[in-house]
Amino acid sequence: MKTIKTFGKTFPLAALLSATAFAGAEAHVSFLDKEASQESTILATLQVPHGCDGKATTEVRVKLPEGFVFAKPQPKAGWELEVIKGDYQKTYDNHGDKVKTGAVEIRWKNGNLSDDFYDTFVIQGKVSGVEAGTSLAFPVTQMCGDAVTAWDQVAKDGGDPHGMKSPAPLLKVVAGDSHGHDMAGMDMAGMGMTGMGAAATAGETVKAGDLEISGGFAKAMLPGQPVGGGFFTVKNSGQTDDRLLSVTSPVSGEVQIHAMETKDNVMRMRQLKDGVAIAAGETVKLEPGNLHLMFQKVKTPFKQGDTVPVTLIFEKAGKVDLVLQVLSAQGK
Repeated sequence: MKTIKTFGKTFPLAALLSATAFAGAEAHVSFLDKEASQESTILATLQVPHGCDGKATTEVRVKLPEGFVFAKPQPKAGWELEVIKGDYQKTYDNHGDKVKTGAVEIRWKNGNLSDDFYDTFVIQGKVSGVEAGTSLAFPVTQMCGDAVTAWDQVAKDGGDPHGMKSPAPLLKVVAGDSHGHDMAGMDMAGMGMTGMGAAATAGETVKAGDLEISGGFAKAMLPGQPVGGGFFTVKNSGQTDDRLLSVTSPVSGEVQIHAMETKDNVMRMRQLKDGVAIAAGETVKLEPGNLHLMFQKVKTPFKQGDTVPVTLIFEKAGKVDLVLQVLSAQGK
């Protein structure tokens, strides 16, 4: 019997096919959940079931339709992220703020998803200003080295897309709250992290030698979201440079340090594997849209009002324990 071996484990081919049968049910790129309520914040999860004629997928580009706004992609280990911003056709309300621009295309780049495997690519966003019964199309370009497959065909006047060779993934908008809720910043009862924060008070200022760490917080997450963000400020009052080398936390499988840079309306996020320099006499802020912590494989989604313990490892100051207060998904 043919087997596939990966990560040091061997799986019978029959078992692997059984486990991924749901992915094979649709040969094209599609949404895991194909419906969303009006005015709801959702995790739009795209399924990529195969490569391009046997070649590994190296890039996935998703164009976002009008009416899917305030979009934030979920980072993937081993992939680079680009967020291309542009103008919306309409103005949208974001908790009292009038918003006219935002993400219009998401790109996961320089990855390597073998044709033997299936994976998902997740975008958090809000369905807003869309009539019930409307289907939003998300054209996807799947790149496998020099091979390109475009999933961008849309049926006219609401026609049946099943006869198309390369249909764009569709998200059907349904009325009211029958399918979901606006979950950003909601109180997810029963999902708290018991026992956290025993070592220190959340949000307090912590000193380690010449370093002063303050203003620590994390953002609340949606149910099922495995990636979270963390932020704080480090002030170096000494005369010697230091460096934040790494971060650990018991609530996630890995904590990475990321930087976000925007140029020509394109936002790129990259992991800082060498850490962050904390120059003598300088203050470094980890904040939304800039430097930040990225909690990978979070065991329980962060809930507003909870706390998240982290251990910061500095080159000279050594290990420093810090507790982050979980604020709303908007960081307020």
